[in-house]
Amino acid sequence: MTSSSRHAGSRDASAPGDAAVAGPESPLPPATDDQATENAWAPGPAATRPSEPARPSRRRGRDVGLPLVGVAVAILIFEVVPRVGLIDRRFLPPASEMFGALFDRVADGSLWEPVLQTLQGWALGLGTALLIGVPLGILIGSVYLLFMSTRTIVEFLRPVPSVALIPLAVLVFGAGLESKWFLAAFAATWPILLQTLYGVRDVDPVGLETARSFGIRTPERMRRVVLPSALPYIVTGVRISSAVALILAVTAELVLGAPGLGQQINIARQSGAVAGMYALIILTGLIGWVLNIALSAAERRLLHWHPSQRERNR
Repeated sequence: MTSSSRHAGSRDASAPGDAAVAGPESPLPPATDDQATENAWAPGPAATRPSEPARPSRRRGRDVGLPLVGVAVAILIFEVVPRVGLIDRRFLPPASEMFGALFDRVADGSLWEPVLQTLQGWALGLGTALLIGVPLGILIGSVYLLFMSTRTIVEFLRPVPSVALIPLAVLVFGAGLESKWFLAAFAATWPILLQTLYGVRDVDPVGLETARSFGIRTPERMRRVVLPSALPYIVTGVRISSAVALILAVTAELVLGAPGLGQQINIARQSGAVAGMYALIILTGLIGWVLNIALSAAERRLLHWHPSQRERNR
């Protein structure tokens, strides 16, 4: 027997033993490039497939569509409930009658002057609150001793309801635009003041120390470090104060009889025009909604660099 035949025999004899040792749990040989390509394209179980991220257009459509569905359901409820007799139509007419009265007032042009009068009180109150709240909040937030010495006064005056100051406003300013301006400004100042104050207090001290170590003066530090850090707080305070100023402007018109939508709501109530009264209430809510959308758009444009806005725009 030659040496080659002896080697072949030994290989044949050891083959069954090797197969028994390897068994079913032996590692598979590495896949070739063609096999890897086939496996990559082969359909796998649903649990192992990576989930595709939601498309931005689909997500935007959902964000717009769901609120519209909620509004449609609310309108349908207000239409059906009076018609089936759950609530007397004398006190809550169907939604179709409310919107009909609103369209009639828009068509005859009697609505625009009260709207402008209400917006005038809102703008004056919010503008005054900005002029008072932002500088005062920066000053108090920047000086620790001033912050601690005024904290009790601020916390005492902040919960005072603006409606409780109506007698004072009538005594000092009368029952006109000045009282509406004062009440809206008083109520709108506190959210802006507090948000600005705590925004300044929340500035990163490392950034301030770095600017100070580079010899940057205080006005420049305010412009480059403090204001950018506190700006998200200030913008949030402005949005809150916008709604508060509108509420107080309409309240002053309702209680004091100052010209505006509140006065027209009161007149419609006294004359028994219930559908017209609800139409004016709906219009007031629509104005607040439009103002909030405008301020939110301004916030996104102003804070486009902020991480929260970048996450929202993805």
